[in-house]
Amino acid sequence: MSSNIILWTITAITMLGIVVRPWRLPEAVWAVAAVAALLMFGLIDSHQVMAGAARGTDVYLFLAGMMLLAELGRRHGVFDWLAAHAARAADGSGHRLFLLVYLAGTVVTVLLSNDATAVVLTPAVYAVARAVDAPPVPYLLLCAFVANAASFVLPVSNPANLVVFGAHMPGLADWLSMFLLPSLGAIVVTYAILYYRLRAGLPAAIGRDIAVPTLATGGRVTLGALGGTALLLGVASAWRLPLGPITLAAGLVALLAASMAARVSPVATVRALSWDVLLMVAGLFVLIEALQAHGVVAALAAQLQHLQSAQPVMANGIAGAVLALACNLFNNLPAGLLGAATLDHVAAGPALRAAALIGIDLGPNLSVSGSLATILWLTALRREGVHFSAWGFLKLGVLVMPASLLAALLLLQVVS
Repeated sequence: MSSNIILWTITAITMLGIVVRPWRLPEAVWAVAAVAALLMFGLIDSHQVMAGAARGTDVYLFLAGMMLLAELGRRHGVFDWLAAHAARAADGSGHRLFLLVYLAGTVVTVLLSNDATAVVLTPAVYAVARAVDAPPVPYLLLCAFVANAASFVLPVSNPANLVVFGAHMPGLADWLSMFLLPSLGAIVVTYAILYYRLRAGLPAAIGRDIAVPTLATGGRVTLGALGGTALLLGVASAWRLPLGPITLAAGLVALLAASMAARVSPVATVRALSWDVLLMVAGLFVLIEALQAHGVVAALAAQLQHLQSAQPVMANGIAGAVLALACNLFNNLPAGLLGAATLDHVAAGPALRAAALIGIDLGPNLSVSGSLATILWLTALRREGVHFSAWGFLKLGVLVMPASLLAALLLLQVVS
């Protein structure tokens, strides 16, 4: 068996394991097994493992910081407080609550990343829907779709953004000039389609007497820390500073401040984090290093260059669409890693890289296998005893994803 066949077999098994999770094995197990298999078959050596893993340092630090902030928000009731305020503002209207939950999800995604929306806002929305006697599923679906639709408003809105741009990360002003209009297009189109498809299941009237939880001292400190972190990351983006170390530092400061204010040990918060996610991401970086070492990236780069020559006007949009579909086959993080390596190989310009990022961020709204955020959303649903089928998600996604992707790519063309 040739080395390329073995390599692609390892890659396929790894992606399938991460997405499907047979025998309920954690995603990290499959990534670590992939690295072990690569070493066993001599497809990479230990130096390449270290080099591949090291490429993800900024992403690991960013994820760790965001996980800390999200867990603090969950433990100190910040997300329950936010969802309850949305329900109170709905003033007895199920349709108005639908809009307010979507706006809350947009804010959380933009400032704290799509994973935070999937993991911590979803249970809060479920609890609020039950409290106002509304069917929870339409409101829960908003958490899944907005987590991807709003995930390229800012660099921090999706870990995949750091992967795609890496060392080429633009400053905040440049980022907003490039992505703000396409992001608004994706957010509006996604909401419009979801509302049109789900409006029949929304109650005209819901309960008005929703209790808004009081934020204790730890919650108020956490809320302030979240706002301060958002401002800090905005400044860091404007100055083109690495976002990973700053996000982790902000998370650690918030952890200590909230723990001291609430007079609790920070250890429980740290232990509650899904640290194996970092191990999974590191394994994927190593897998991409192996693909690059065996010429896969070079072959993809040659195809991309051919596309640019044959279709100079359409190349960026086609590349974004292809990556959007690839996310649903491989999950958006590995697709983003492979796409980023290919873009680096061809020294891609900002417009092509932007189109690729839009595809990687919006593509996962097609199916439940598209992104880690959607997989985490499904896990959050199961914990609440709610089951939503992959087919049901696909029936919505086949309408939402292509329309929002087309809107975003057309608006990117306008601002480029």
